[in-house]
Amino acid sequence: MSEIKFDYLLNNTVKIYQPEGLYHASTDAVWLAAAIHKIRQNDKILDVGSGTGAVSLCLAARFKDKDLQITGVDIQKDLVEAANLSAKANEFDNVSFEEVDILCYKYRPCSFNHVISNPPYADADMPSPNISKATAHNFESQGLQKWIDFCIKALKPQGHFYMINRAEALDSIIAFLHGRLGGIEVFSLFSKPGDNKAKRVIVRAQKDVNTPLIIHAPIYVHKEDCTHSDMAEKVLRQGGALE
Repeated sequence: MSEIKFDYLLNNTVKIYQPEGLYHASTDAVWLAAAIHKIRQNDKILDVGSGTGAVSLCLAARFKDKDLQITGVDIQKDLVEAANLSAKANEFDNVSFEEVDILCYKYRPCSFNHVISNPPYADADMPSPNISKATAHNFESQGLQKWIDFCIKALKPQGHFYMINRAEALDSIIAFLHGRLGGIEVFSLFSKPGDNKAKRVIVRAQKDVNTPLIIHAPIYVHKEDCTHSDMAEKVLRQGGALE
């Protein structure tokens, strides 16, 4: 495995190992973890495209009392190894990561209560010369529709789906969910007040429900003076929920 650096999440309460020179987790993972809701005891969670495990680690820390079973899958071996080291360092015995190509992954459908994903963000961007970062940020053979298909198939009846992506991908995400999941909620992340375009969207939906789509009020990551907003402090440092 590549040399690894030691970082922290959630105000230095969660340790995370990240291989030097490869893809590193961003705050997107923490925002996505904050969107998870309606967690019940012993729920099973699948983290698709888990990278260095940031989303799963944040969830394990946030819901320590729920005895969750969290599984992360990623195609990059070095990232999977680093994520498993992080789970061990945090003594999260209920968190594990597997090296998986989702196009070839053989699993039992309808197995998870919650499926979360921070997928590659674009299939049209100029690929990074860094192979790990290019894999993490560009689809190549794995399109967004196939990615979402995989997530939906893994969900149990009444299961919950969560995804963070670039704002411009929202129309495609909703199109791929249409008629398959309901109760769709959209959270838009803006850099600061006055910005006229969202940077990221978080989409939350549920299987076997048919309630109308909800678009929540904008969420600002920074104040006008570029310090973190109150919501960002709550989510990124305190591990709070997006609500």
